[in-house]
Amino acid sequence: MFIKLIIAKSGKGVSIKKNFELNQSGDNMIITVAGLPGSGKSTLAKGLAKKLGFTHHSTGDIWRKIAKERNLTPLELNKLAEKAQEIDREVDRGTVELAKQEDNFVMDSRMAWHFIPDCVKIFVEVDLEKAAERIFKDMRSEEKENTSVEKTYEHLHKRMESEKKRYKELYNVDYQDRSNYDLVLNSTHDPIEETLANALEFLQKKGFTKH
Repeated sequence: MFIKLIIAKSGKGVSIKKNFELNQSGDNMIITVAGLPGSGKSTLAKGLAKKLGFTHHSTGDIWRKIAKERNLTPLELNKLAEKAQEIDREVDRGTVELAKQEDNFVMDSRMAWHFIPDCVKIFVEVDLEKAAERIFKDMRSEEKENTSVEKTYEHLHKRMESEKKRYKELYNVDYQDRSNYDLVLNSTHDPIEETLANALEFLQKKGFTKH
């Protein structure tokens, strides 16, 4: 099934950056959700998977598992990965194999859009101050360095710079470049229900229906 949709802009907090072209057989579909830390991309991906009856996968879970195994925080693992490329490669191989073995899943990941080119690519952006507030409020045990909103903001900025540098060196791409994506959502002021509704509306306009 070949689908093409051309939309310039649609709705509050929503922009569609380019012509949408997807070549997939039958009704099979893979959706990747990237975004800034604290944007709610994981929550969005889980919501999409539930609504569509798809499986949900997350490289964030894999990343936190690796960090825990090494007794590191995610920020510390990011810094280590700048020198130890095998960490990213381990996650990358898992992503590629997953796409070979499965259809009809949603994956929240910084780089899955790059390794699964034949997919719907969504990016969620957010104001960094709002992101820091959300992350601090979540108070994950593995992010013990976030002792205040201000510290969280500082670590958030360092984490983003580390990831941007690492991915540029490894793959020569910038995952924060919005032109890589079919749909860009801004969750700064929108509740997750509205962000999810916008994403579902976008998919429905492709002629996609739930199994």
